[in-house]
Amino acid sequence: MTTTSQPIGRRRLPLLLLLIALAIAGAIALSVYVSNFLLGREPSVRTSVGGPFRLASSKGEVLSSDDLKGKPFAIFFGFTHCPDVCPTTLWDMSQSLERLRTGGLGLPVLFVSLDPERDTPQVLASYIDAFDTQIVGLSGTSEEIARLARAYRVYWKRVPGKDGDYTLDHTATVYLMDARGQFAGTIGYGEDASSRDAKLRRLIAGEPSAVGHSGS
Repeated sequence: MTTTSQPIGRRRLPLLLLLIALAIAGAIALSVYVSNFLLGREPSVRTSVGGPFRLASSKGEVLSSDDLKGKPFAIFFGFTHCPDVCPTTLWDMSQSLERLRTGGLGLPVLFVSLDPERDTPQVLASYIDAFDTQIVGLSGTSEEIARLARAYRVYWKRVPGKDGDYTLDHTATVYLMDARGQFAGTIGYGEDASSRDAKLRRLIAGEPSAVGHSGS
């Protein structure tokens, strides 16, 4: 009786296909993780986010992270020429702050401009005037803004427009920082009011806030 063995290459083919499948799955998982992180959709693992800053404010003074020690705060990155995400987010936060105020609660909300070339403190002051008084605009040099944005893992990209104009693509997430200056969670763009308010109340109370968000 003659036994015919399979070629070595054929015997190894299933193992090779399995390894390729695992590699592809790993690459996809890593891509999703990185994309979610950059877009502000953090996984449930608590991540190091945030850093020190000292920037010019829309109130005509310098505001630093040291000034916020012992105070929880929310921080959002955008720009005044933003057509929808920024004004919508600031309006939503204004509504939440107003509701919190009826219960004697409040916290600073920082709006850091990713477009310091156009968004001077004076421009920010005029823009912020349409929103709640607890919202403070912050600007600085391009280097200062880039350093802070990287510390918060913010994605932003300048997109050229017509006649030398430009806009920005950027992360649409509000970051929540506790009284120790530690990352406590996020509020997502379009997150419903009840969820948004609940997260802010937990932040003010010093309770753990859910990392991540609902909404898009």
